[in-house]
Amino acid sequence: MKISYNWLKNYIKTELSPVKLSEILTSTGLEVEGIEKIEAVAGGLQGVVVGHVLSCEKHENADKLQVTQVDIGSGEPQQIVCGAPNVAVGQKVLVATVGTTLYPQPGDSFKIKAAKIRGVESNGMICAEDELGIGVSHDGIMVLPNDAEIGQHAAQFLELEDDYLIEIGLTPNRSDAMGHIGVARDVVAYLNFHEQASLPLNLPEIHQTDATINSSHPVKVSVQDPILAPRYCGVTISNVNVAPSPNWLQKALRTIGLTPINNIVDITNYVLHELGTPLHAFDQEAVGDQLIVRRAQKGEKLTTLDEIERELDEDDLLITNGKEPLCIAGVFGGIHSGVSEKTTCIFLEAAYFNPVSIRKTAKRHGLNTDASFRFERGVDPNRVDYALQRAIQLILEIAGGNLSMEVVDLYPTPILPLEIPFRFDRCNAVIGQKIEQNEVLRLLENLDFQAKNITPDGCLLITPTYRTDVTREIDIIEEVLRIYGFNKVELPKKLNMCLPQAVDNKAEKAQAKITEMLVAKGFSEMMNNSLTQSSYIEKLGGSAFQGEQNVAMLNPLSQELDILRRTLIFQALESYAYNQNRQHPDVQLFEFGKTYHHYASGYSENKRLVLLISGRLKREGWNTTSEKQSFFSLKGTTEAILQRLGLFELISYQGIKKSLLADGLSIQVTNKKVGEIGWVDQKTKKHFGIKQDVFIADLDWDMLCDCLKMNTINYQEIPKTFAVRRDFSLLLNSDTAFGEIQKIAQSKEKKLLRDVHLFDVYEGDQLPHGKKSYAVSFTFQDAEKTLKDEQVDGMMLKIRQGLEQELGAELRS
Repeated sequence: MKISYNWLKNYIKTELSPVKLSEILTSTGLEVEGIEKIEAVAGGLQGVVVGHVLSCEKHENADKLQVTQVDIGSGEPQQIVCGAPNVAVGQKVLVATVGTTLYPQPGDSFKIKAAKIRGVESNGMICAEDELGIGVSHDGIMVLPNDAEIGQHAAQFLELEDDYLIEIGLTPNRSDAMGHIGVARDVVAYLNFHEQASLPLNLPEIHQTDATINSSHPVKVSVQDPILAPRYCGVTISNVNVAPSPNWLQKALRTIGLTPINNIVDITNYVLHELGTPLHAFDQEAVGDQLIVRRAQKGEKLTTLDEIERELDEDDLLITNGKEPLCIAGVFGGIHSGVSEKTTCIFLEAAYFNPVSIRKTAKRHGLNTDASFRFERGVDPNRVDYALQRAIQLILEIAGGNLSMEVVDLYPTPILPLEIPFRFDRCNAVIGQKIEQNEVLRLLENLDFQAKNITPDGCLLITPTYRTDVTREIDIIEEVLRIYGFNKVELPKKLNMCLPQAVDNKAEKAQAKITEMLVAKGFSEMMNNSLTQSSYIEKLGGSAFQGEQNVAMLNPLSQELDILRRTLIFQALESYAYNQNRQHPDVQLFEFGKTYHHYASGYSENKRLVLLISGRLKREGWNTTSEKQSFFSLKGTTEAILQRLGLFELISYQGIKKSLLADGLSIQVTNKKVGEIGWVDQKTKKHFGIKQDVFIADLDWDMLCDCLKMNTINYQEIPKTFAVRRDFSLLLNSDTAFGEIQKIAQSKEKKLLRDVHLFDVYEGDQLPHGKKSYAVSFTFQDAEKTLKDEQVDGMMLKIRQGLEQELGAELRS
């Protein structure tokens, strides 16, 4: 929220600097996020002073130039060459001295230098309005009144006051501080408590106007749903003159980032940012003779001020003229009922609407206005009439007009302030420091809390209705603490604490270990949102999620964030598409993250690890090949992870079924599925706009960590002997997997076989149809003695026989 420093000083008499004021606001819970100086005129007219023309003579070398001597209050008069036709002896003028920078127009500037003009020295410039940037006239120099003080700074003489924009990061609970007066109230409370200042909060005085109520434009107002509109006030004002606002009003609005529109609209915005209470002005011609506040009807539509036709919901609250809607109550006005330069009579509305209803309506239509921002957090229902009277007074003063009906105030069930029991001992115990009872009561009184039934133990506090967030004793204690000051609470000299027993968290250590390994391999870590869009599941999920439902958000921020993710794959593809679209298609990404599932039996969370690779295997270069990432690149990384976890010896593979991946392998550890490796199908790539092959490994991290319990580390001496290698070139059926060869070989020789490795694959015309050739190496080693050829030949014979019998393998010569 944006606050004007000068505007704020209307309600509190203080000379605190903007920086000091910001420190006070931050200490009371209204955290200041930034301070920006707003200059009344660019450059602040620094270096421009009031001067007195002592002499004025014609330039000897130019008919239209005058040579003047000007007293600027610095001692010796300055000689200035001037081309203005109206310069004359005895005038008081504004002089830009040498070194001054002027800003005649936004983005345009020039610096005054000592110069010779047609051979005559000139030390400064006598200025016109447009040259100073304070007007558009260039008919001649500005001539000031005779009583202008020589040497006075121009900004001081013209009463041009700089301002400061203070930006506050307002938390949702502080609806009381949504206007300048609410912010000023906290400053008053702080200064009165800490500096014994006894400052009053200067509220605008509402005085009776001299306007006569002529009843020329009466409007019959009715509220059909007092639950959604507990209080509604309104009045018509005729014969108004819709015109630009006066300078002070325009300046106040511009300081906080609002663009002035016209005096009527500007006054409603001014009161909104002054009191925190939204108002709305209708063209009375659109209202007619009746105004009905009701819920929308099914299929009803309204074109709002942004020229968008919106289909209304039956839970939306509308302001109507009995025939058609004029605006969405508390959210946005209609395009045909707003105030324009042709408007001569207005209906002015002030109301208190149900915060929940406004919040849902604003979110439903994707609207976030100054009015809805305040209504959905809760404005003060008992200050609505004050806000209306404040706006009426300003309109009559600025735009003229007459009250054309008695003020309507429909408030069938007044909202009463809460009464909360408060204990002084409890307050001191929570804060951790004793605060005297009279100080607590004085502090709360400055915050408009009224105490009654006061005893040494406690009292009953009546809360102001604008403090919608204060409903319990602990809330009042928080009020005491934020004004008393967190920094004033002394730290104890001794801290008692219990040291927890250290827990050996294998899962965290394993995650750190794998993260370091992947980063070392060139992977980059992703961190995606746990929220995603349900359309991914509907369009791309297929049969992968049968038997479960989405974990839907009760109050989704948008359609793109309406469920908790059930897989890490879709967001990994989002991340890849983002990189691809920014000319970075060669990526290796990974993410540890939770997925969320809703089964008939209940909800569950599952932590997973996803890997994604695509593009070139190595960075493009003159000495590198253009080899691409492949399924086997990712399979090797996945196996390295399992090897690092000590689970590689326990894994097996199967074909994948009911998967988000097009094809690949399912990974199992001792018959427990721990993940899948595969590639993304064409339909999914098209949906994300992906242009090349993408390979993904989706691992169940919780299951892998559970498998770590089976992992034991055995140490053995380094073998003293050499290993022996033998190779087979095998002719096999095309559907034979290398894993089957490994399994058979290990079953035939469990003691001395150390490794089985596939180093060549051939499929071509020189082989029979349906056949392929595998070149496989077998490595044997005895840790105690050197193997003899007869031993190795015997083991190879058993392996060959096993392959021939079980796989129909043939040895190739």
